[in-house]
Amino acid sequence: MGITEAALVLEDGRIFRGESFGRVGASLGEVVFSTGMTGYQETLTDPSYHRQIVVATAPQIGNTGWNDEDDESTRIWAAGYAVRDPAPRPSNWRSRRPLDEELARQGVVGIAGIDTRTVTRHLRRSGSLRGGVFSGAALASDDDMIAAVSESAGMTGAYLAADVTTVEPYVIPAEGRKRCTVAALDLGMKASIPRMMATRGMEVHVLPSSSTVEDVLMTGADGVFLSNGPGDPATADTQVALVRQVLERNIPLFGICLGHQILGRALGRATYKLPYGHRGLNIPVIDASSGAVSITAQNHGFAVEGEPREEFVTDFGRAQVSHHCANDGAVEGLRLWDGPAFSVQFHPEAAAGPHDAAPLFDQFSRLMEEAH
Repeated sequence: MGITEAALVLEDGRIFRGESFGRVGASLGEVVFSTGMTGYQETLTDPSYHRQIVVATAPQIGNTGWNDEDDESTRIWAAGYAVRDPAPRPSNWRSRRPLDEELARQGVVGIAGIDTRTVTRHLRRSGSLRGGVFSGAALASDDDMIAAVSESAGMTGAYLAADVTTVEPYVIPAEGRKRCTVAALDLGMKASIPRMMATRGMEVHVLPSSSTVEDVLMTGADGVFLSNGPGDPATADTQVALVRQVLERNIPLFGICLGHQILGRALGRATYKLPYGHRGLNIPVIDASSGAVSITAQNHGFAVEGEPREEFVTDFGRAQVSHHCANDGAVEGLRLWDGPAFSVQFHPEAAAGPHDAAPLFDQFSRLMEEAH
């Protein structure tokens, strides 16, 4: 078979030409880069990447193939995938099929053979851009492809939680002795998160993103969890209202990623779009209380306004910026001192990635125990 030509087209007119990787066709989305050297299966199946074309900064992708154990959801959510050197064949005892075969099977349009380092440097200078991957018969004139990209939807103002949330509630039982019950609001939750809570004796009731405080209370929850997810937190007014009702009832609450941003809004903070976001498995975060640095997994394009170690007053008492990014000072955590609520911008389940932050699930467990 011959090589099928492909192009990654950015809204500013920059075009990177390579060959098709996955399904042949066209796909549009926000072009972002991820610095993880491994864990591409977890990345692609993370619902937080909904409507995004992911550029892998690691030069060779696909070495471990695709297995049936590491999916973070029921499907690939990334709109497209761009790599430099795809592995010619996978080599891992758990591999069931090559990465490009899985991309094609799930209808994901990708591109290989481009200089992903140059793409990444361009995005770091210009910020994340709308883009498209075009291959085969979908390839058109440069002007036509740029026009298609320019007419596509951006991420600012996008409400996407409804696209990725569970339709019906479901329960993940605690492993061993049940210690507490958690109502987890699914905004695009990775599958490893409730598993991490279940191993700590938490019975997790996963609820749709549109759930009300009555839905939460009906679970008999000892605590509320706000998951990760895609989209602009400025659009999550329904979830912000729910969080305020939870805080008024003094129910322990823990949020990560989009959940962290929603807690920030509930505490009166604004959110904003980062130039090119934090995505990868190697991002250093500083804990304000101890000064300890954790290496974290992250995937977000928005952030909560604030300064490192800043203390501020909310409708629910005193609060503090509990963590910040060592690279750019962005807010990475919040703590409500006068109530049982905290959040982090990074991923303590870290699938795949470092496990420095895993004890945060234990902190959530202790918060619920202390509330009794």
